[in-house]
Parts: sequence; C-alpha cells; structure tokens
Amino acid sequence: MEITVTPNGEGFACIICGQKRETHTHPEQSNEGQKYLRRSCAFALFLLPPHPSTTSAPRRSSLMTAAGDGEAERVSALLREITGEGGFAFVASAEKAGAGDLRAAEAAREMAWEQLHSGPWSEVGTAWRDAYALACLHVARLRIRCGARGGGGDGDRSAALRALDMGLIMGGNLLRADLEAALARISAEACGRSEGGAGVVDEEDQRWREALDRNRDIADALKVLPANSLSCKKVERRSCISLEEFICNYFLRDSPVIISGAIDHWPARTKWKDIKYLKKIAGDRTVPVEVGKNYVCSEWKQELVTFSQFLDRMWSTVCPSKLTYLAQHPLFEQIKELSEDIIVPEYCYAGGGELQSLNAWFGPQWTVTPLHHDPHHNIFAQVLGRKYIRLYPAFISEDLYPHTETMLCNTSQVDLDNIDLKEFPRAENLEFMDCILEEGDLLYIPPKWWHYVRSLSTSFSVSFWWAAVQPSGGS
Repeated sequence: MEITVTPNGEGFACIICGQKRETHTHPEQSNEGQKYLRRSCAFALFLLPPHPSTTSAPRRSSLMTAAGDGEAERVSALLREITGEGGFAFVASAEKAGAGDLRAAEAAREMAWEQLHSGPWSEVGTAWRDAYALACLHVARLRIRCGARGGGGDGDRSAALRALDMGLIMGGNLLRADLEAALARISAEACGRSEGGAGVVDEEDQRWREALDRNRDIADALKVLPANSLSCKKVERRSCISLEEFICNYFLRDSPVIISGAIDHWPARTKWKDIKYLKKIAGDRTVPVEVGKNYVCSEWKQELVTFSQFLDRMWSTVCPSKLTYLAQHPLFEQIKELSEDIIVPEYCYAGGGELQSLNAWFGPQWTVTPLHHDPHHNIFAQVLGRKYIRLYPAFISEDLYPHTETMLCNTSQVDLDNIDLKEFPRAENLEFMDCILEEGDLLYIPPKWWHYVRSLSTSFSVSFWWAAVQPSGGS
C-alpha cells in the first residue's frame, strides 16, 4: 500500500492511494515548499500513540475509568463515548463484529479509518484511535476464526497480522495489550512453520553476510562519501567509559563521542546477524517504510509492507529513487520480541534523563539522512553494518542554511553530496567532525548538533533520545 503525504491548511494529512480522497494543499505554501516534507512530521501517520509513561496529562474520561477492568468493560465504555460523538453507525457495526460478523468488522474499521483521516493527525480524538484499534482487533479475531475453519489458511493469518499491526501503529492505548496478546498467540502457533528449503536459506544467509560486510576498505568508502570526508577532525573514540566520565567530559560539554564495547552484551549483536531469526520474529509483520533517496526529495513517499517484503527490496533495489528504508520507527514498541534483544544504555540517564523515544533505522547500503538537527540528546547505537556520520556544531546553524518552511526548519538546504556553493557560499570550508561507526559502537550526538548519515553497508541502528532534567552546560 502506497502512502502519499500532502500538506493541508492545518498541518500534514496522510492520504491512502486508492481511497478516492480529495488531496488538500496549503493555500499559502509555494509549490516548491510543498516538495519538502520533514520525516518526523510526515510520519505522523505511522507514529504510535504516546506511551502511558510519557503522556503528560491522561485523558479524564470513561475510558480511563474502565482501563483497569476487563476488555468487555473497556469496549463498552469506548462504544458509549463513540456514541456520544455521533458514531452510531460505527457502534452498530462494532456490535455486529463482536457477535462474529466479519463484514461488519471490516465496515467498522473503514469508518474509523475515515475518522483518522478527517483532518490533521494531531486533532484526531483519542476515542477514534481506540475505535480503530477495536475494529482491527475484531477483524483479526474473525480472520483467525475463518482460517481455523479452513476458509483461507495463510491468507487469513496474514490478514489478521496486518490488522493487528495497523491497530498498534495507528490505534490508541486502550486495547494495546489485547492487540499484543493476539499477536503473541498467532506467533506462538506459527513457531513450527517450515522456513523453506535449505539451499534457499544458505543463499540468503550468504547474501546477508556480504551485505553487512561492504565498504570496509576506507578507499572504497571515500568514493561514495561527501567531499573532504575523513579529512578534518575525527570524533573522539573511547572504550567503555563510565557514566561519570561521560557526563563530565562529553554530556556537560555538548561534545560528541564514540563509545566502543558498551553494547557487546546485547543479544541483538549476535541474533540480528541471523537473517532467519529476523524473518521468524518479524517476517509477517507490517511496517512503515520510506521510499526514495531521502525525505527532502520530491519523489519521496511512504509505504506499508511486510518485514519480509522489505528485506526482499533490500536485495533487489539499486536505483536511489527506489531505496527503501525503515527509518525513525518505534519498531520495538510494535514488535516486543525485538525489544528484548536490546538494553537502554546507562548513558541515557545522564542529567536525570527521561527517555523520549527509541527508534529503529534499518536499511540497505546507500540510504541517506540529509543534514539536520534534533531537539534531544541522542545515543545512536550501531548494531549491524557500518555508517558514515558527519557533525557540525549548533552555533554555525546560519551557515548551513536551514529551510524556512516550519516543517523543515531543522533540515539544511545544503546537499552535502552535491554542494551548490553559488547558492550556499557560507557552507564552503566549514569545520566539521566525522566518523565511521562500526558494529558495536555508540555515538553521542548532543541536542541541536547538525548531522548527516550515510549507510556504507546494510545497516541496523537504534537511536535513544532523552531529555535531561537539568540542561547541559554547553561550551
């Protein structure tokens, strides 16, 4: 399913192709400006709802009152709330779905989907996100029931998994535990499924290992990197430093550092090197991906694909406009089994820190994240493969020509792969720090530091964003 993101009068609305939906445009935004979409805003369609532990003000309603009761009580409270908002047709279909009507379940899901796309994502009511999750849960349960009766087999199982994933990706928190429990049951039943012929697996394993091992020769890497790469100041590299040393020498000074050897104990460091393991855990799961050179290109788009389909694209895609990247996605909230393979680094507790988000970055060689900055402290863990990263300090922001559009104000107009010095003269000869992250490295990126990222091989990274209770000292 292809996702197109278009700006409207209030913000960014995501349109699903084939829904015959009218596309909105911002009357005050230029055609050129509409070509650029900031990943973190454009990906609102795929953002999981705020985790309860990070929600500043929980909604005071019947839904919260019912949250501690069983599913039936929570659903009853939700339907009363939807009724109060005029969703009579949804409630009628949901009740029929609860009684075993698959068509009614699909109709209820479509009605909730329409509500999710009725305006800016930020204005979608929590009740309708919960309603969408409920409809997805009904669809999944009824699909599994059909499969058990011999109606659709693997097709029904795939449809059920997709419905549950969509409920996790776009639904609210009310029925999140029920969605996860349903996914766990389906996964447990599938454990004995065949993985295919040994010859196919061996060939895939070899291709996987080769993809992870590319561009180890610095001379080869320099051929694809921006001009002057690895010629200026290198990011300092330390081995397993203490939290105290990290705080004193880097965190309080807003200074990047590479820390090696700190995640060697993660199960992911060995498990994720096995392509069969990743496919077993996540192969049938639906995930959002980016397609295109990078998120500031006009042809950039988003799609929903299964994890296995995503892996297949990694082998077959060489055209930059078709590069597929699972980027800035809360994968570990969606697929809990993968979250068990990683551990939050202790450095993320610097400054009395509170974790803001934990995201996956997984893609083939040549994926690029253009020069931009982020608002939080970031520990970037390189689990598999290798990446080149270039960093510029926050105080030279004006020389990097940030976009003037609100949605892209944290992204530079300067394309490091092809700098136009006539248009951006101040960008010439700016001092920067850079590095190549190897497997097992952590990179600390202070808030507001500009960074450009390019994958030199197939790469799986995890970013930990956190906010300090007390601001860092700066230097």
